Amino acid sequence: MKITCVVVGKIKEKYFTDAIREYSKRLSRYCKLEIVELADEKTPDGASEAEEVAIREKEGERILKALKDDAYVIALAIEGKMLDSVELSQKIDRLGVSGTSHIAFVIGGSLGLAPAVMKRADYALSFSRMTFPHQLMRVVLLEQLYRSYRILKNEPYHK
Repeated sequence: MKITCVVVGKIKEKYFTDAIREYSKRLSRYCKLEIVELADEKTPDGASEAEEVAIREKEGERILKALKDDAYVIALAIEGKMLDSVELSQKIDRLGVSGTSHIAFVIGGSLGLAPAVMKRADYALSFSRMTFPHQLMRVVLLEQLYRSYRILKNEPYHK
């Protein structure tokens, strides 16, 4: 299975990059992982709704260009469906069994995802109704993917 994480924004904090590197290494036993980092748009303080829409659309265009036609796209969105770790692992397993060989997870920028990205998505996944910084969300996503593969292989992992 190929897993692509299409993410908006760069990570500057060493502790996040260290965690991403560690989970990427762990995941390499189970899947081919690719992280595609896209530039984010700077949001001015006090941006109007129109400015925010324009920013989401610019970032959305970059995301859509980065997505491959063959990918099953899972958008991380606050309004998505919440799954527990076992349910996420089962979803990944079902996709693989049904012939999907490429899953792309999308993490938007600070303003969220453009409607065009949500329309392209095959599934919307929520990790919580809370908002998380995209840097932290990247770590959480990779950890949950690692946990999913451990569950699927019946390998021990802390609960």
